[in-house]
Parts: sequence; C-alpha cells; structure tokens
Amino acid sequence: MIEVEHLSYAYGKTAVLSDVSFSAGDGECVAILGNNGVGKSTLVTCVNRIRTPSSGTIRIDGEDAFALSRLELAKRVAYVAQKNEMSRVTVFDCVLLGRKPYFGWTAADEDLERCADMIRRTGLSHLQLRSLDTLSGGELQKAMLARALVQEPRVLLLDEPTSSLDPSSQYSMMDLVRQITKERGLTSLIVLHDLNLALRFCDRFLFLKEGRAFCCGGPEVVTGETIESVYGIPARVAELNGRRVAVIG
Repeated sequence: MIEVEHLSYAYGKTAVLSDVSFSAGDGECVAILGNNGVGKSTLVTCVNRIRTPSSGTIRIDGEDAFALSRLELAKRVAYVAQKNEMSRVTVFDCVLLGRKPYFGWTAADEDLERCADMIRRTGLSHLQLRSLDTLSGGELQKAMLARALVQEPRVLLLDEPTSSLDPSSQYSMMDLVRQITKERGLTSLIVLHDLNLALRFCDRFLFLKEGRAFCCGGPEVVTGETIESVYGIPARVAELNGRRVAVIG
C-alpha cells in the first residue's frame, strides 16, 4: 500500500507538483495520466527518492519512505525508467541485478532460479545470453521490467512502459504487470498516455493537471468531461463488448 499526502516538488523556483495526494492499496494498478510536462515522471521519481520533494509525505505499508535506508527502499520499490541505456551486459545478468539487494558478493541458487523464472515469464528466454545493446527498444523494455519484478518489490513504478512496443506487445506487457500485481499484492504506479490501455488494465486512475491532482478514483472518474478538462480535447467514454473505452474527438 502507498499513501502520498500533500506532495510538492519544484525545479528551482518552478513548481512541478503542488499538493498532490492519493493512495492505492495492495494488488492495485494505478494509471498516472495527464499531458506532457504535468509532473507524471517527477511524481514516480519522488516515490523512489531519485528526487526529494519540497514538502509532503510518502508512506509504504505505513512506513515513511524517507526514513528507510537505501537498501530497504530497494527491497520495497522497483522502478523502470522511460528510457534505459544499453550496455554490453547480457539480459540474464541485467535481470540478476534486480536481486542485488538480497545478496552480497555472489548470488545464491535461489536468486539464479528467480531470475530464470522471471526471464521465462517475460518471454525473454531466447534472448537471455544476448547483450542489451543488441536488443530492440521493446526487448530492452521487457528486460528492464523483468529486472524490476525479480526485485520482488512492494511498489512497482513504471514510466511509460509500453512506449517502445507494438500493440500486441503492449497488451502482453500490461497483462503481465497486472497478473503479477494481483498475484503478489503489489501496488503498481504506471505512467501512461494511452487511455484505453489504462482502462483495460488499471484499477485506479490519477489525473494530473498543471502539477495538481485533478481527480483520483476508480473507473467512474474516467469520463468524457474529465478527459476534456485534463487534455483539452473533446472525448466521450462508451461501452464496447462490455468494456469502457475512450473515444477522442
């Protein structure tokens, strides 16, 4: 469970986030939505302490995130950035780095087994001995997701995880994230631009506008009026084959 209260952040004198509050429970996928530049990525990097907010609190399972040691935070929170640098390390070794908070100089058999299992679940078995710098953008994103998930976090932070993927891979990745979120009782915060991916796979929705929380809640908050207010474009939400879909324009 994560609770964010009155969070604010500024770059110098420029406010990016202002008094943002929301909460999410175990087993929930939360879509963080809004136009470019409203602070979505800044919000998730405040949660994992890449950035330090100017005010506000973040609690993970009731504990102050800023009182946790770096090692303890690494066991609680995993993060996949929007862009990741490629290197000569293999996919297997990259994923194994996600287990680093749990071992010292060498990995135990259990760490190797968990790594192999997550590589299998993310569909990377045929690539596990390939170097990261030989992968496509989508394959690299899957490797980063596997590394985050093998970390066994309580909170999973994903910044535009589907941006490099084709539609089929987008669906597969979001389906996997949702499955593991439910299985392990994680709280997943996912920055997305695709409203229909969000509606298909997420339980809660946080809309940011001008650095503030415009609204947060279940599917009922995703309305044509909300979309138009946040994005400035005409929209409506309709039912299609029993699912809610956003229709723009």
